[in-house]
Amino acid sequence: MKGDYQDLVDEISALLGAPATLENRDFRLIAFGAHDSDDDLAMDPVRTRSILTRQSTAAVRSWFEGFGIARATGPVRIPAAPDAGVFRGRICLPVRYRGIVQGYVWLLDQEPGTPGPDPAALSAAMEVAQRIGVLLAEEAKAGADLSREFQAVLTAGRGWQQDMAVAALRAALGPAGDGLHAAVCVAPWPGEAPASVPGAAAVCVVPRRGGGTGEPGDAPGAGGAGGLALAVLLRLRSADALAPALTAVARLLPRAPEPAAAAVGAGGAGPRKRAPARTSAGASAQAAGAGGPTGAVSARPATTGPGTAAPGTAGAPAGASPADPHRMTAGVGDPVRGLADLPAAWEQAVAAARAAVAEPRLGPVAQWSRIGPYRLLAGLGADPVDDPAARPLLAPAHRELARTAEVFLDCAGQAGRAAAALGIHRQTLYYRLGRVEQLTGLDLDAGEDRLLLHMALKASRLV
Repeated sequence: MKGDYQDLVDEISALLGAPATLENRDFRLIAFGAHDSDDDLAMDPVRTRSILTRQSTAAVRSWFEGFGIARATGPVRIPAAPDAGVFRGRICLPVRYRGIVQGYVWLLDQEPGTPGPDPAALSAAMEVAQRIGVLLAEEAKAGADLSREFQAVLTAGRGWQQDMAVAALRAALGPAGDGLHAAVCVAPWPGEAPASVPGAAAVCVVPRRGGGTGEPGDAPGAGGAGGLALAVLLRLRSADALAPALTAVARLLPRAPEPAAAAVGAGGAGPRKRAPARTSAGASAQAAGAGGPTGAVSARPATTGPGTAAPGTAGAPAGASPADPHRMTAGVGDPVRGLADLPAAWEQAVAAARAAVAEPRLGPVAQWSRIGPYRLLAGLGADPVDDPAARPLLAPAHRELARTAEVFLDCAGQAGRAAAALGIHRQTLYYRLGRVEQLTGLDLDAGEDRLLLHMALKASRLV
């Protein structure tokens, strides 16, 4: 289908006498026309980046979308913006199918003061853009049509049943089945799968753990709560090019302000010596978008552009408040080549989605490679860990003490760092740690006791 897109882009370039560029609605490059001009301004930084990296920056994307291109039904003219690296104006031909935008064709506009493209030529170019829209919609629909095969892979038991399901999905995908993919879990999901997800080879909805029959073989999901999870199989160009995939995933989540950090703490104990250590918190990749070109109806940019939540704050101490099982999050597994390792990648995605609920700083889109100890804790099962030693500390009446203990352990037992993170005096910290020891019967000078308590506190927020 790549050749079809290139032929249609070349047809638009010939109609309008300017090199055209085709991008999907997430501003990922699909095809571009040849550039044979001696005018250096025709290859401004935005167009160059789009062609060389197959995407543009989020700032450039926000600039172009500010002109209403996602809602436009006809050509949109966008002026030059040298400060943003856009040295030439653009004409944007929105690519739509049944009223839904599928992508954009971009062309370089004429210099100010010179006549724009002939209206008849623009009309003909829009007809070609509509043909492109049909192809893009059919491609997205093909991914949705694989939902049954994809779901079978995720719900089949281990062994020959899973092997047969993987073989069926590979056959349905054809040569693309041997490419690079990433598994994504979005949960809780409210209903049916979306008609299309940009960059997806297949999408389906599966029961979450606790939402099935309760019998062995229930589909893995995103946590202990019942309901549904959305599974997405994303196509990747390379293992290092996850940013566009994360952009597509972030757009599946509701846009909401980041939750305020839960205030928890309390408790006390006596002085002790602790070994120094370094800690680091993972951060999620942020969406990148971007685009290209130019249009026919002048417009003023809006003051706001599309946003993607910026996932986490490195180094922020964890809170010990109960996780909200109704907060929608997404997890992304490590990229896999071929489909043999897809079930394992799905389990990674499920674990990452659960970790994003437990630790808001990891989400709302969490990558398996960045969830730290939750890579192990999420594999312990759907039910929260219920250790008798930690049980009294996890009671609602002792949330302050639980937070104090967790921050202290996150800081590798360094009292000064923990006290600073909690905003309390060191002697107050020692008093609280003493109370923790009384409640749990654990010795916070003993490595195994500290490990047990740390795991129990982290796992208590997994849902």
